[in-house]
Amino acid sequence: MAWTDAAGLAGVLLILIAYGLATTGRLDPRRAASLGANFIGASLILVSLTRAFNLSAAVMEGAWALVALAGLVRIGLRSLRR
Repeated sequence: MAWTDAAGLAGVLLILIAYGLATTGRLDPRRAASLGANFIGASLILVSLTRAFNLSAAVMEGAWALVALAGLVRIGLRSLRR
């Protein structure tokens, strides 16, 4: 297994764990921990796509990463205002 495949699998696992915890109420999807897990997970999947590119997967994971990053920026800006 290539290291890019391992990175992609780690990303999938991270996103699935965050999703599972959010759906069971153990993780707030609007907080930094959940957004960070989604951003890192999507980024790792994007890394895996450098080896075997898939346009639809790249668009999906790119959007996923950008949405999570926007949430993290929102949290950061809110904390600066306090």
